[in-house]
Amino acid sequence: MTVYAVGDLQGCFTPLQALLQRVQFDSEQDKLWLVGDLVNRGPDSLTTLRFLYSIRHALTVVLGNHDLHLLAAAYHPQFLKRKDTIAQIIEAEDGPILLDWLRQQKLLHYDAELNSCLVHAGIPPQWTLQQALSYAHEVEHVLRDKQTASDFLLHMYGDEPAQWADELEGLPRLRLITNYFTRMRFCNADGMLNFSNKQGPKKAPTGFAPWFSHPSKVLAQHRVIFGHWAALKGRSTEANAIALDTGCVWGGKMTLYDLHTQQFHRYKCTNC
Repeated sequence: MTVYAVGDLQGCFTPLQALLQRVQFDSEQDKLWLVGDLVNRGPDSLTTLRFLYSIRHALTVVLGNHDLHLLAAAYHPQFLKRKDTIAQIIEAEDGPILLDWLRQQKLLHYDAELNSCLVHAGIPPQWTLQQALSYAHEVEHVLRDKQTASDFLLHMYGDEPAQWADELEGLPRLRLITNYFTRMRFCNADGMLNFSNKQGPKKAPTGFAPWFSHPSKVLAQHRVIFGHWAALKGRSTEANAIALDTGCVWGGKMTLYDLHTQQFHRYKCTNC
């Protein structure tokens, strides 16, 4: 058995198929980790989600911000944007089945045998692994119940609060946890977030740096596999921070990573 991880799909079905064929992926024997953003922006969001559902027994999935946006729009159509390519999922006959499956997925996964974490955007430097898993579970628990999911998704959007405090409660607490796991790029050493730009590390806001460049309780001991940040082009400054979003949907590449050999496989996405 081989465990692979793949970067942000964003509805790019053809590159995913090409990479799986290249490594002769066998869904009955191998495992595929997905860093989130399975859908949106690309042309084949529904096809992609249907395929993933068909091999769900072989998958480990964490949710990205676009996946959460899909869920929010399914409950609250006012959140749909002109550039979204997710309406086809919401309107599909099997849409409810696909959405229910997506809603059950994690924000953070940890495999002790591989000593590896899977997350969409990152893990704030001040948290231990145990804290991160516990906080992720708070949001996961809310999402897995249809009634509480609807209320949370209605109030999910926003940049505040921007820094963790143990005394945070309710929706602000859940929003911040979600932002750390699904939207974070730049923060300071105390975990204060900054969303002012989506560019690479050289464009860091004053006083802020990429989340993985700060002394991290998790990265010091564990490998963290993440996506979300296409401007990194698959590069980070820390050996244990494995960046897999290489901008396929923007004409870049899709990246598949072998967790055992640490080999990268990349596919050029000319027409995703």
